Amino acid sequence: MAKAMKIAIVDDEQDMRQSISQWLALSGFDTETFASAEDALKGIGPDYPGIVVSDIRMPGMDGMQFLKKLMGTDSTLPVIMITGHGDVPMAVEAMRVGAFDFLEKPFNPDRMTELAKKATQSRRLMLDARALRKDLGGGSTIMKKLIGTSPVMERLREDILDLGQADGHVLIEGETGTGKSLAAHALHAVGPRAGKRFCLLSCVAYEEETLLRRLFGPSDDGNELPLVEEARGGTLVLEDVETLSATAQARILSFINDQGSPAETRIIAISNLQEQGKTLEDVLRPDLYYRLAAMRITLPPLRQRGEDVLMLFNRLSDEFADEYGCAAPEVSAQEAAQLLQAPWPGNIRQLINVAERAVLQSRRGTGTIASLLMSENDQVQPVMTTEGKPLKEYVEAFERMLIDNTMRRHKGSIVNVMDELCLPRRTLNEKMAKYGLQRADYLH
Repeated sequence: MAKAMKIAIVDDEQDMRQSISQWLALSGFDTETFASAEDALKGIGPDYPGIVVSDIRMPGMDGMQFLKKLMGTDSTLPVIMITGHGDVPMAVEAMRVGAFDFLEKPFNPDRMTELAKKATQSRRLMLDARALRKDLGGGSTIMKKLIGTSPVMERLREDILDLGQADGHVLIEGETGTGKSLAAHALHAVGPRAGKRFCLLSCVAYEEETLLRRLFGPSDDGNELPLVEEARGGTLVLEDVETLSATAQARILSFINDQGSPAETRIIAISNLQEQGKTLEDVLRPDLYYRLAAMRITLPPLRQRGEDVLMLFNRLSDEFADEYGCAAPEVSAQEAAQLLQAPWPGNIRQLINVAERAVLQSRRGTGTIASLLMSENDQVQPVMTTEGKPLKEYVEAFERMLIDNTMRRHKGSIVNVMDELCLPRRTLNEKMAKYGLQRADYLH
């Protein structure tokens, strides 16, 4: 159950603030009261988990000054202003400055509750989106499949954060196994539609007639909502969009045009077009293509992500080792170099398979990571090494992996890591900072 949002009530009149507090508390809100704007500012920061209800006319710092201070701290904080008779022009000015809404005394308590519900819902969505932005930008567990310190991954996260806030439709492209569906989820999660429905349809999974019914209705039994209705106000993802028939393309284009601008429902198109020498522009009708490709994101292939390969392999092998109840395999310098050199045609999906098989091999005490990478009988597409990389890149990637593994094994004990790697504290700190390793991530 979601935690109740706070409401800070700011009014110099004790009877008024207590009355508002009691009424909103009965409506299920967690209230706190302040007798002055100066006192309230001490307890309201940029991530305040709620909203503010404030009188306009107060001694000392008045409501308008208070509002401007709050907007300077957090411009997304909903502030409901309470005005006396004749203060409506001031309330209109408050709306211009950034107030969420205003109530004129004497006000209907039910109207206060209604406004508080709208404002707290807006605040909850904003704080959730803000938390997801931090999670995504920092590569935390929520978006762990988009982790990585390589420049291409940093750019990808920034693109997702930027486009997530926009209204236009988005085209996501990239090789198989690069995480296109995950990127679509991320775009939805960090944007204003985060609290609305996210619907994904694989266009290649249905015959044309079934696909059109699933999208636009009616359903076979007449009880299932068509996806354009189910996703209304949220996000509709069309996976394998390159397989759409001419009829389906026309219906989707008509749906997009009928929505107008800005679109009520955002469409994210995912292209898995692998045919050599062909692009999505070649297979979709031009008017639909340019509507869907108003904004574009391209997922980077694993072979372009440098030392991210070793980071991901370590994380995956640790997870599989926990699942199978055994130790994760140690990666030699030669195997680390081979992991870095491999072209990974199956990208993350292929790396997951190799990591799992490496753990199973290690549990049996047979085979090596190198044998998996070079095996022609592997169930995944064989991974053959390609051209080499600069020596410095190999050394730094292996050094990062070694510190990461040692920190994991010792559960973040700096002293034990220093002893095992024969490193002084300052050098270890510098290398951890260089490679973006945080001690807090290993404490468990």
